[in-house]
Amino acid sequence: MAVYTDITEDDLKQFLTEYDVGELTSYKGIAEGVENSNFLLHTTRDPLILTLYEKRTDERDLPFFLGLMQHLAAGGLSCPLPLPRNDGGLYGTLSGRPAALISFLEGMWLRKPEAKHCREVGKALARMHLSGQDFELTRPNSLSVEGWKTLWEKSAARADEVETGLQEEISSELDHLGRNWPKDLAAGVIHADLFQDNVFFLGDELSGLIDFYFACNDLLAYDVSICLNAWCFEKDGAYNLTKGQALIEGYQSVRPLDKAEIEALPILARGSALRFFLTRLYDWLTTPAGALVVKKDPLEYLRKLRFHRQITSATEYGLVEERLSAS
Repeated sequence: MAVYTDITEDDLKQFLTEYDVGELTSYKGIAEGVENSNFLLHTTRDPLILTLYEKRTDERDLPFFLGLMQHLAAGGLSCPLPLPRNDGGLYGTLSGRPAALISFLEGMWLRKPEAKHCREVGKALARMHLSGQDFELTRPNSLSVEGWKTLWEKSAARADEVETGLQEEISSELDHLGRNWPKDLAAGVIHADLFQDNVFFLGDELSGLIDFYFACNDLLAYDVSICLNAWCFEKDGAYNLTKGQALIEGYQSVRPLDKAEIEALPILARGSALRFFLTRLYDWLTTPAGALVVKKDPLEYLRKLRFHRQITSATEYGLVEERLSAS
């Protein structure tokens, strides 16, 4: 369950008077998601998504998140569109939380994606990177190398409760990534959280990208590495080379990676695996028993991190030699 803040029908109806969306007919909480409270609304016009932004989302970031969605949609990317209030603003307040109405996007996320779906994800990610190039607002990535160190400081003392030797292993990994993290690669707006549940499909056709609340400015190839981690491993922990090849080929069919980005993929993939390990570890150790949130296993991303340590070339992710030599 991912509804942290309850709302009343009277308060919701009052909130909707600030929008030109018709009359409320029904609403219900959406169980998926971990960061904010989401509701599906039905009105006399169209279905809508209501998002209440919880404590992890800084209200000062909302103009970036919501403005980016508007910008990407205007550029032709299929994604939810924030609805303007009658006063022109993109969000208001409901039940003591910042709240926005978002257009409803048709589709479902895939529980068992195939290589053909990974190819479409690669294409969509590249289109997003290109479409975001002229977005004027910026937001630093608070969950990059320095942010990882801060997260680790909050968890390190208890890390060996999860697995013996973890404190030493992760401290060493952070030192390595801090010394070797690439700095001069192509950068821009990235999604930073393009997991399976943030990509909708209608059949085999990708219908849109959702949940831009980790979006920020960072290395574009880092976003590719996040997708490799999120889409190309099987449930038993094995890396699926066919899916990796499809995702990379899809991306490069829209925005070719340059030589430096290709060479950096192994360390970027290590870093993105560590990023999700650390956030999961922190939540695993600090979420109280009985909380209405399903905790995600940090060890899944520890195994991915260890896999990436053994990688010496992007070809091992599925990037074909011909494309590599042409870059």
